Amino acid sequence: MADSGTRSFELVVLDMAGTTVRDDGVVERGFQRAHERTGVADRMSWDEALQYVRDTMGQSKIDVFTHLAGGDLVRAEEATAAFERAYSELIVEEGVEPIPGARELLEDLRDADIAVVLTTGFAPVTRDALIEGLGWADLIDAALSPIDVGRGRPAPDLVLGAALFAQVSGIAAVAVAGDTASDVASGLSAGAGLVVGVLSGAHDRATLEAAGAHHVIDDVSGLRALIGLPAVAPVATSGGV
Repeated sequence: MADSGTRSFELVVLDMAGTTVRDDGVVERGFQRAHERTGVADRMSWDEALQYVRDTMGQSKIDVFTHLAGGDLVRAEEATAAFERAYSELIVEEGVEPIPGARELLEDLRDADIAVVLTTGFAPVTRDALIEGLGWADLIDAALSPIDVGRGRPAPDLVLGAALFAQVSGIAAVAVAGDTASDVASGLSAGAGLVVGVLSGAHDRATLEAAGAHHVIDDVSGLRALIGLPAVAPVATSGGV
C-alpha cells in the first residue's frame, strides 16, 4: 500500500462514469441499445456480451465493440456511434448527476491549486455533454478521451497525457482514481504516485485490490485524506429536546 501522507500532489486524474458521475447502469443500457440497433454482438449471447462489457468497463468503447464484433472494425465503428447516440438519449431521458461529494472535491482541488483532469472511454462529444450537464467546465483543467492521447485504458496514455498537459514536476506527483480495474491498470502502468480504486461504480473491492490499487475507498470524497485535503465539515443541524 502506497504511503501518500508525505507526498505533495500536483495533479489528480479522475475517471468519469462511476467515479465522479453517477452511472446507475446507464453505460450498460447504452451498450444494449447499440447492440439492438446494430447487431454488433450477434456472434454471442447478450449475456456473454454484457459480461464482457462489465469486465472491460472503463476501456475505450471502440476497443470493446471491436471485440464484440469479432474484429470487424467497420461494424465496431457503427456500434460505437450508436452507443454515443444512445448514451446521449439516456442523459436526456434520465438526467446526469454527480457522485455525492464529487463537485465539492473538484472545488477544493481547485482552491488548493491542484490540477484536475477528467478521463473517460467516451468519445469527446459524450464527455463534453456530461461536463456541460454537470456545470463542471470551470472546475477542471482538462478532459481527455482515448482519441486525444492515442490509446484508451488500460494503457497509460490518458494518465500520461494528463501529466503532460498539467506539466507536473514528475509522475509521482500524480494521483489517479477510478472505479474499474482498467483505471487502476492505467495509473499503475503510467507510474502514478497514488492509484486509488473507488467502489461507487463498476468493480468491487476484490477486483480493484487484485488490479493493484494502492487504496480502495467508498467514493471520491475519500480521496481527500489520501492527498492531504482537509475533511469536509459536517453540516450543522438544529434539534430540540
